[in-house]
Amino acid sequence: MWEEQQTGIFLGASRTPDDSYQKAEELLLKYANRHGIVTGATGTGKTVTLQILAEGFSSAGVPVFCADIKGDLSGIAMMGEAKDFLLKRAEAIKLDPYEFGEFPVIFWDLFGEQGHPIRATVSEMGPLLLSRLMNLSDAQEGVMNIAFRIADEEGMLLLDMKDLQAILANMAERAAEIGARYGNVTRQSVGAIQRQLLVLEQQGGNYFFGEPALKIADLMRTTRDGRGAINVLAADKLMMNPRLYATFLLWLLSELFEELPEVGDPAKPKLVFFFDEAHLLFNEAPRALVERVEQVVRLIRSKGVGVYFVTQNPLDVPETVLAQLGNRIQHALRAYTPREQKAVKTAADTFRPNPDFDCFEAITKLGTGEALVSTLEEKGIPSMVQRTLIRPPAARMGPITPDERKKLMGMSPVAGQYDQAVDRESAYEILQKRAEDAARAKEEDDRRAQQPAEQGRGDGGGWTLPDFGGGSSGNGGQPAPRKTSGRSGYQRQTVTEAAIKSVVRTVGSTLGRELVRGILGSLRKR
Repeated sequence: MWEEQQTGIFLGASRTPDDSYQKAEELLLKYANRHGIVTGATGTGKTVTLQILAEGFSSAGVPVFCADIKGDLSGIAMMGEAKDFLLKRAEAIKLDPYEFGEFPVIFWDLFGEQGHPIRATVSEMGPLLLSRLMNLSDAQEGVMNIAFRIADEEGMLLLDMKDLQAILANMAERAAEIGARYGNVTRQSVGAIQRQLLVLEQQGGNYFFGEPALKIADLMRTTRDGRGAINVLAADKLMMNPRLYATFLLWLLSELFEELPEVGDPAKPKLVFFFDEAHLLFNEAPRALVERVEQVVRLIRSKGVGVYFVTQNPLDVPETVLAQLGNRIQHALRAYTPREQKAVKTAADTFRPNPDFDCFEAITKLGTGEALVSTLEEKGIPSMVQRTLIRPPAARMGPITPDERKKLMGMSPVAGQYDQAVDRESAYEILQKRAEDAARAKEEDDRRAQQPAEQGRGDGGGWTLPDFGGGSSGNGGQPAPRKTSGRSGYQRQTVTEAAIKSVVRTVGSTLGRELVRGILGSLRKR
């Protein structure tokens, strides 16, 4: 009955007052960059909704980036299979014809295990974003900014984590010198930053930071037949490292914002970005980080990028961010506890009311695959909320096999571009070489300082002794033997001899001084 149009994405059919599904619900492409949210409890159909959205955008020529939390989304790369429950749903919403298909997928993985590695350099991340992600204090953020400044001034690249750790350690050693130029740099602040970096490294940051860095253009590919590439990030392991996950997603949004040109309101988005398990980004996030996300979400729309948050509870997303999301798909929620009841009320209050049913009650009674849907209509006005049965996907539901994944990765347009890490000379190598050169120079200085002393100990300190007549010339280089008594072997002299020698030395000294004074006096007289 309804065919997919390039002006919008067919989401499903809404229930009419007679309890049949006859009204088509779609997401208009020209308002798709106004962002959106997909929420619902576990097992209510969020993943299938994400899949049909990705399929729709791809068919319309819009590239997609999404995280695959459980591996189920990988099946979008393979042809769908006719199953009874899918055929029944297609019949219920009068989807005729219901065609199966496969979609162009590029698999990515920060750990390089289930997809092509994704990397970014520390310089691309920047001091501000790193500081906010690590929740650094103002003083620690200042130290981080100084580290980047010194790296720029001294021509050192900051590519991976060991580069940043090395330059921070170097700053601690040069604290007095650096403090005189840029302000106080304490070992305590450097140590606190190093500890936060260690947490990030233990979560896999050493895999993410490095080269070759991801080119944003590789996420925005289209096929020859005009379909947009679906970039699927393997995130099952990444979910165990929430700080790394948040770091990557926010960096990617920031890169998109900085690199893409302003396009205003295009006929369709340039890229659609799905934040799955969005609560991991905002849980215990510092206020500065939430403000950054809000700013990017608000401004990136003009770059033609649509951002969609996928999470269990609408309370997972801060109100300031939630207010920016125009397209909403709400699956079933439970309302047993006070917090759950608050979440249901929050979700119900965000919709434009429908007089045919009560939103609060409907949210708690939705079946699997059903959702309350409100999208932006003409002039960007939210549509009246509708109880909608989501369409079945065209591609396979569920994960692909390891062999299928390996084959698809081998046929990928980016195969071989990112698979091998590159570790070129950067801050770590430069500082290490400086330390080695300084150590060698110190060893050389120490060796030169010790050399004269060693020579002095070996040959009388480098001096020769005069021969006063009983010396070594007539005795084979040996000193003349002393006269000793036959009894003790020591040289002896009588008291009379000692007295005579003392008188002679005294007289000689006196005469010598008088002689010198006489000569000098005669010279002065001249």
